[in-house]
Order: sequence, then C-alpha cells, then structure tokens
Amino acid sequence: MTIAVTFLPRNAATPLPPIAFIGGGNMASAIIGGLIRQGTVAGTFEVVEPFDEARTRLANEFGIAALTEADPALARCAVVVWAVKPQTFADAAKPVRAFAPDALHLSVAAGITSDSIARWLGSERIVRAMPNTPALVGQGMTGLFARPATSSEDRALVAQLLAPTGELLWVDAESDLDAVTAMSGSGPAYVFYFIEAMTEAGIEMGLPADQAQRLAIGTFTGASALAKSATEAPSVLRQRVTSKGGTTYAAIASLEAADVKAQFKTAILAAQKRAAELGEEFGKG
Repeated sequence: MTIAVTFLPRNAATPLPPIAFIGGGNMASAIIGGLIRQGTVAGTFEVVEPFDEARTRLANEFGIAALTEADPALARCAVVVWAVKPQTFADAAKPVRAFAPDALHLSVAAGITSDSIARWLGSERIVRAMPNTPALVGQGMTGLFARPATSSEDRALVAQLLAPTGELLWVDAESDLDAVTAMSGSGPAYVFYFIEAMTEAGIEMGLPADQAQRLAIGTFTGASALAKSATEAPSVLRQRVTSKGGTTYAAIASLEAADVKAQFKTAILAAQKRAAELGEEFGKG
C-alpha cells in the first residue's frame, strides 16, 4: 500500500464550497460536526435524510434543516458526500444524479467500487473514503482513493473536508481500500473486543467493573500513543516489556500457544474478503 502525496493541501482557512450529504447518520454527523467546530457555517450544507429521528438530531445539534429527499437545492453543491449504506447506494443515486451533474463525489460507503458509482452517477470525479468510528471524536483513520479524473484541487478539497475527522491515508490502488476496510474501518471493533476481554479478566481477578474498564481503556490509549510516537517497531516495544520468566512473558506465551496472532490475522483477512464481496453484491444496480 502506498501513499499518494502528489498534491498540495488547500489552506485550512479557505472557505469550503456548498456540500451535500446523502445520508445524515453518524459518519455524516462526524464530518459536519468537525467542520462546524472549525468555523464552517451550517448553511454550507445540504443533507438528504429520510428518517425523522436523524433529521431532528441534525436540526438540534447543527441547525441544519435536512431534506427528506433529493431536490433542486442540491444543484448549488460542489461536493456530494455519499454516507449511505452500501445496499441503498444505487437507489439513492438515481434522484441525485439530475441535480449534481458537475459535482465532485466523495463516497464513504464500504465496498462500493468507484466503477459502480461512476456508472450510477455519470461522473468520473469520484473519491472513495474508508473512515472509521473514532472520526466521531476527531481521532479517525481514513483511507482514500481518487479516480484518475479527479484533479489535485479535488483531492485537496476532500482532504480539507475530512481533516477534522483525524488522519488521512491516500492509496494508489482502489483494491487497497478493502485492506483499509479490514484494518482500520473494522479495526475499532477489534480494539473494543480486546477491551471487553481485558475488562472481564479484571473483574474475574476481583476488580470492580469500572476500575477494570478504566485500566483496559487506559492501557490501550497509552500503548497506542507510545507506538505512534516511538521510532521502534511495535515488536521491539513488546519485547522491552516482556522479560523472560516474568508476568508479561507468561501472558504472551499463553497467547502464542493459542495461536492468537494467526487467528487474528485470519479474522482481518475475512473482513477484507467481505469488503470485496460487498462491492460485488451491491454494485450491480
């Protein structure tokens, strides 16, 4: 996987053009909320959201009066962000296409290929993004792929739009987004899974539940920060706290005996396979 760094980012102070969001759920809210906190006005956004509860939340949190369906208001938008479920993308695209013929399209729908999106929307200016849920707190990790027809200015605009959600990684091959999906897109669930296990172990060892959870979360937070700031590989950091015959050694030996690392890698590969399958299943419309 390689990082595309052949374009200059837009100045963060450059006002964003009008942006449409098709779907107003968690990921759309994470992006909108981050931009509003950085000074973008609510009037910059048009949101199409069919569900009453989500529209009410957008109004209460951001002062956005979301549309129930696509209408000519979308014509003013220079960017359309597709924050819909993969299985609904094709149907959602049909009414939007007529109102946004010249827009740049940014999809955060897992698995749906840019070929399918181009066919549905009649546009080649497409960027696919695979964010993850820590974007909700500005600590996300997003993988990005741009079709050849997108300009450096388009990519810089996408980078500015997504900057409040966390870190961005551009890949050169669209197929790499399946790996991004398996690692960082699904990755928070893996972390939560291990936090659950550590918390349960703490409770079994006699700690109160709140203390066990605090220890588990704090350990993941601290270790991740150390891994990010260190110049050494994670394997070296692990070895430094694994004295032979000590407590950490006993734990790692138990994990190795159970082949946990291999099983974990198998699980991630299963997620990658499923990401590719989603594109096949829902990209035929």
